[in-house]
Amino acid sequence: MGDNNQLTIAKGADFIGILPTMANRHGLVAGATGTGKTVTLRVLAEQFSARGIPVFVADVKGDLSGLAHPGGDQPRIQQRAADLRLTDFNPAGFPVVFWDLFGAQGHPVRTTPTEMGPLLLARLFDLNETQAGVLNLVFKIADDQGLLLLDLKDLQAMVRFVGDQAATFRTQYGNISAASIGAIQRALLALEQQGGARFFGEPGLDLEDLLQTAGDGRGVINILAADRLIQQPKLYATFLLWLLAELFERLPEVGDVDQPRLVFFFDEAHLLFADPPKALLETIEQVVRLIRSKGVGIYFVTQNPLDLPDTILGQLGNRVQHALRAFTPRDQKAVRAAAETFRSRPGLDVARAITELGVGEALVSVLDSRGAPTPVERALVCPPRSRLAPLTPAERQQVVAASLLAGQYEQTIDRDSAYERLKIRAARAVPEVGNGKPPAAPENRQKVLLEAAAKSAAHAIGSQLGRQLLRGLLGSLFGGQRRR
Repeated sequence: MGDNNQLTIAKGADFIGILPTMANRHGLVAGATGTGKTVTLRVLAEQFSARGIPVFVADVKGDLSGLAHPGGDQPRIQQRAADLRLTDFNPAGFPVVFWDLFGAQGHPVRTTPTEMGPLLLARLFDLNETQAGVLNLVFKIADDQGLLLLDLKDLQAMVRFVGDQAATFRTQYGNISAASIGAIQRALLALEQQGGARFFGEPGLDLEDLLQTAGDGRGVINILAADRLIQQPKLYATFLLWLLAELFERLPEVGDVDQPRLVFFFDEAHLLFADPPKALLETIEQVVRLIRSKGVGIYFVTQNPLDLPDTILGQLGNRVQHALRAFTPRDQKAVRAAAETFRSRPGLDVARAITELGVGEALVSVLDSRGAPTPVERALVCPPRSRLAPLTPAERQQVVAASLLAGQYEQTIDRDSAYERLKIRAARAVPEVGNGKPPAAPENRQKVLLEAAAKSAAHAIGSQLGRQLLRGLLGSLFGGQRRR
């Protein structure tokens, strides 16, 4: 299908495709609802997989699971293949791994509160600046006292502890208001009621499991079940941003590569930029700008290019623009703005074409071998080879059970961490009734606690959990340390 040296996605006057060497220069798939964005995403994922490039995609509508099975049997798919004269078009399924934050439709995905850090959690909890500052102090105090925040109950216990001991901490850390502690506790309770406790814990996601290729050399397509998750848009956006930040921080620099190590699709991308704090927005811009040097390509999928800040939009070299509607003056302005983002082609009225595109038709511009955008071209998107219909629950479970990761994430691990340590402290602080022994002297009790904290910290530093005591990229913005 097209040039073997490119990832063919559409056909205008000729086949149009993304050069593998330019695939980590990021991309955009935009268009109104029902114009074909999801099919374009599917075709891109298939092309990347066939090239041996792993893919991560959030399935917000629940209709991408069919990537695991061959398709191509629908009349409209066959007609599109005939229209484009695809003589080598054959139905195919692709290697797929299913993931699910809630653990119901795929392997569970977890991280720890420490890994996520206070900045992202503050955004998730919709905290104001003062409340976010107190949350940062909670993390700082946990680090200083060697208390690991590995699951939701750890964070809940730590917030309660800091609130109870606010007067003690005031001299060293500053004022800790009861109102802010209360706001954080309410947010944690709401998250717990929404099922968030399943997301925080261990074993945490090993990023190497997202970078796998199948035995035949094709890249694994990692599909995150997000049809339920998207109902909590802040959790959805926060999780994907955390994942991007982890990839940015942990993957080594590779410079210019023949093809990406991973392609990351961010569907419903407008949720990422819904009133983020300035510090968070600057960090997102930094991650997008620099992560390509780690061999990761990011492809944003959204309704309108204007959903993305100009600083992000300017970094997206490979673009597929489906139809936009122009019913109102605001819509018309958006169409003109979208048209201006393309390199013009003589004889093509881009703004007019955007409103005339049919389903499965798009304006396409990709980067050439020099890294310059090609003139925009009106084209038909190639048909997908995989099944358009979602898998049945039984078919999905078969894929999950046959995965090489089956059983690796299903059982949780509850390590000795902040919750358990603070529970011990509380028990030691209260003398036992009727044992005939006076309470331990304050200096002895303090010595015991310090020794326990030191042992806990030493154990963590000597294991994979050592990085938990250090702030990640996003958490470090508020004064923590980076992981080593």
